[in-house]
Amino acid sequence: MKIKRFILLFSLFIGHFVFTQDMNKGFSFLENGNYEQAERFFEGILKTHPANKTARLCYGRAIGLNGNSKKAVSLFEKLLKDYPSDFEIKLNYAESLLWNSNFLSAEQYYIKLVKENSSSFPALLGYANTLSNLKKYDKAMTYVDKALAVQPGNKNALISKKYIRLGLANKKIQSQNYLESESILKENLKDFTDDIETLQNLANLYIISEQNDKAQQTFKKIGENPNNLLISLNGISLTNHLNENDKQALIISERAVSLLDNKTVTSIKERTIERYIQSLIWNRKFSKAEKEINNLIVKNKTPENWILALRATLHIYKNDFKKSVRDYDLILKKDSSSFDGNLGKANALKAIGDTKKAYANADNTLHFYPNQKDALNFIKKLDRTFTPFINSKASYSFDNGNNEAYSFLVNSEFPLSTKLKLIGNYNYRTNSNSINNINANSNNLSFGLSYQLLNNFTFTGDVGVFVSQSDIKDYTQLITNLSFNFKPFKLQNLDFGYKREMQNFNTELQNREIVQNNFFINYSVNTNFNLGLYSQYYYTSQNDDNTRNLFFASLYYTILQKPNLKAGFNYQNLSFKNQVPTIYFSPENFNAVELFLNIIKEDITLKNKGWFYELTAATGLQYIEENAKQNTFRVQGKLGYKLSDRSLLNVFGSHSNIASTIATGFAFTEMGLQFKYYFLKKPVFTTSKLF
Repeated sequence: MKIKRFILLFSLFIGHFVFTQDMNKGFSFLENGNYEQAERFFEGILKTHPANKTARLCYGRAIGLNGNSKKAVSLFEKLLKDYPSDFEIKLNYAESLLWNSNFLSAEQYYIKLVKENSSSFPALLGYANTLSNLKKYDKAMTYVDKALAVQPGNKNALISKKYIRLGLANKKIQSQNYLESESILKENLKDFTDDIETLQNLANLYIISEQNDKAQQTFKKIGENPNNLLISLNGISLTNHLNENDKQALIISERAVSLLDNKTVTSIKERTIERYIQSLIWNRKFSKAEKEINNLIVKNKTPENWILALRATLHIYKNDFKKSVRDYDLILKKDSSSFDGNLGKANALKAIGDTKKAYANADNTLHFYPNQKDALNFIKKLDRTFTPFINSKASYSFDNGNNEAYSFLVNSEFPLSTKLKLIGNYNYRTNSNSINNINANSNNLSFGLSYQLLNNFTFTGDVGVFVSQSDIKDYTQLITNLSFNFKPFKLQNLDFGYKREMQNFNTELQNREIVQNNFFINYSVNTNFNLGLYSQYYYTSQNDDNTRNLFFASLYYTILQKPNLKAGFNYQNLSFKNQVPTIYFSPENFNAVELFLNIIKEDITLKNKGWFYELTAATGLQYIEENAKQNTFRVQGKLGYKLSDRSLLNVFGSHSNIASTIATGFAFTEMGLQFKYYFLKKPVFTTSKLF
């Protein structure tokens, strides 16, 4: 009997030992991340030992970590029914809720666990991770620190703290607390020296906060690790673009592309190719960029969104806005939350005049990316185009015919919607001549509206009165300006209309009460290879039984984009039916040709306060009927400062010796001051009601 008992006890001991050894093998699979093998192993154990608690728990972990989180949650719920007070099972159940992204449920459950055992490291860390997933980063930081107090230096807790800091820093960026975000990221670098993710977030912070030089230095720091060189070069290329050094951006990207090989990680390879093609587009090398994009599309029968975004960007730079919208639609069909798709489409829609939808897509961007700076700036700029303003201009002019004039002009626009705006103009002018000692003044007042009939077709019209008072005669005349703006094709613009105006350049002309009925057409066309043409034709019928034909054309080439630098040729032809040289310049035939250079930095390119300017210099020849050719020159410019988002101030001046359409053979000079003020902070209509 004793021998039989001994044999039985020995057999049980050996069986338990072998079973434990087998379980250790499964534990090893879990610890090393071999979850599929662990799942199969514990599934086999449960076939022979279906009630074993440890095997059931490990099987639940294995299938949960292997991607079947719903089944894991179900298994742990069953375990809890069998062992309702087992704290280890409770911890695993809570963790399974995280795997299944049930963060709100996990939060409530972890609160109970932490109350039950406030010194449990897994409970504290699990609760911190849950709060992090819920973007409650401040509270998450508190609990990850409590976990580290229990187990100082724990690797998993430190990694959690790293990502909580990254989340918190990003949250600070969204609220534009850039200094706090920078401080948090630098704290991360103290615990994780030269951590690539933290450095990338820091560089991104500098880009968003427009500290491009700091961003570039951070990307260089990233590149000190040879394994991260491509990430570094891609970032440096971007910062060069932001600093308006597109040539250097392309040089850097070309170097990055040359380093690609079969060992390059796919995601980094794609970002490098993407930055290279972007650099080609920034440098207006459209043919080469298009070839690279087409090669990508050939290799990818179903192009990924980043490829479609590149093609859409190329279309925008080439002014193919409708094609760009189609590409962004393809992106959004695959991913409705795509940042590039939503904001890119908003930009394209704005360019084709579909403002209502542009607002909608920008608003949609903010729905997915709250407080995103680019989207907010887009809406801010769009709002500015529909914000009521008043523009005032005071000037003084004189010529070598002893004419002097002072002028004060005020015009205002008051948009009522994205399509309709009211306009008003007032001009007061005084003319005098020291030779004939005649003085005159005029008041010009008009009101009208502008209405967008189609996305590419807008009507503008105003009507008013011209009131003249002088030492010789007083009179009142009707004035009007009716015009249509049409964009028939990409890179083309057509204006045509009718304008009734009075001649009041000097006292002599003002007193003759000359009414001009102008029928005009302006046509401009640009190209993607920097060549452009502007042309203008006026046919004028006057109440003194005279008619005028005026043709002007300008062929120019854009040398630089930022600042915009153009050079080209101008041609002008002028003819009158009747010649009345003693009254006003009215040649039978007049021709002028000139070479000009124009440089301009517009105020709309300024993000904040800053200087803007324009300077045009031209010289050439003019031919008046059969007379000998004459040299001509003119110079005009302005220098201004953007005082705030709502106000601009500039001084301007011009000087010319070109024969005027009103008088002959004189030198004319003008100088003045201009002030523009947006008297409301935003549009009067509510953009949210547009869609």
